[in-house]
Amino acid sequence: MKIISIVGARPNFMKIAPFAHAIERHNTDLLTKNKERGTKNSIEHILVHTGQHYDARMSKTFFDTLKIPHPDIDLGIGSGTHAEQVGNTMIAFEKVLQEHQPDWVVVVGDVNATCACSITAKKEHIKVAHIEAGLRSFDMEMPEEINRLVTDRLSDLLFTPDELSSENLRKEGVPEEKIKFVGNIMIDTLEAHREEAAKLDITEIIAKNRLVPSSFQLSALSPQPFPGALVPLSKSQISAFSFLNFSFSLMTMHRPSNVDSKEILEPIIDFLIEEVCKNNPLLWAIHPRAKKQLKAFGLWERIVATENLILLHPLSYHEMLRLNMGADLMLTDSGGLQEECCVLGTPCMTLRWNTERPITLREHGGASVLVGNAIENLQREYATIRTLNRTPQRPPLWDGHTADRIVEIMASPISA
Repeated sequence: MKIISIVGARPNFMKIAPFAHAIERHNTDLLTKNKERGTKNSIEHILVHTGQHYDARMSKTFFDTLKIPHPDIDLGIGSGTHAEQVGNTMIAFEKVLQEHQPDWVVVVGDVNATCACSITAKKEHIKVAHIEAGLRSFDMEMPEEINRLVTDRLSDLLFTPDELSSENLRKEGVPEEKIKFVGNIMIDTLEAHREEAAKLDITEIIAKNRLVPSSFQLSALSPQPFPGALVPLSKSQISAFSFLNFSFSLMTMHRPSNVDSKEILEPIIDFLIEEVCKNNPLLWAIHPRAKKQLKAFGLWERIVATENLILLHPLSYHEMLRLNMGADLMLTDSGGLQEECCVLGTPCMTLRWNTERPITLREHGGASVLVGNAIENLQREYATIRTLNRTPQRPPLWDGHTADRIVEIMASPISA
């Protein structure tokens, strides 16, 4: 069987890594069991990188730290409008399919490459499998929602991370035999790397990645009892955490709905400076888009001058995971960090009005609450969330073995 899998942007990298490793394990097991009979059921895996995220911090470091095999093919698409990225990807990927003639194209997540490669594969009469299928925000203004809907409609196998996602597909009329509830592949990556991440020193992460000099001294980060110590933990959790840590909040923010309007972004900055930073240090791993807009709106110098606000470059996977392990609070508009906060138990204020990952919300047992970007919501929820203890929550099949289940299904005679 020949499979081509696609990565395009940073969120894909954490999802494709366990899939690639699961294929390697599958082939190794076949070789061990069938030395005399050969490996006719092995999987030939071709990894295609479309190049949507192409700089070292947003792409290359993730391949290195997650031990993802070097891409066999790099389409080099780069930046551009949504239409440019989708169109250019389809043109380049069509040539790849015609040359390699795979049995399956595997796409992950909801970036432009996911949609573009799904369309191209089906036009070439090649089967498509979608990892992380069935997620819905029900917000058609989100480009990711368009990508999810198109990809799921075209896919022959839909691998869902939770039963809420499976039910979304059923309501849309997807045949039951196409829906495969396998769990969350993002958690495979978390479980594979949490012990390595736990060894990192937080002050060293800050010193290495600080974006601009400031008067803030790392010595001001006073040791605090780690919130996880208040919650009964499994042996694996205990091995992944250190119980002396630093009291801090952590933030990421990149979505146009939050950063592309001064009328929205400036009040958020006011809230961060006047409330969050007055309670403990705020570490902000700043996205290039947010940095650009802060400068365009004349807000950059103000945040640089805020002593308790520490601006960081985009972080490696291990660095961000380590900070998430120790943070008192996460503020983010990232879907993947919502999922990590759920499993780690980090109280999370999600800076969005909706989420395609409702399983991570408090009403479903998770650690996240939707706050949008209205300041009254931020203030109200911030006052509440600061009183919460860290409470890890693991939805069904978020066990670190999702990729193995996917490969097992794809390698079965029925799928093949």
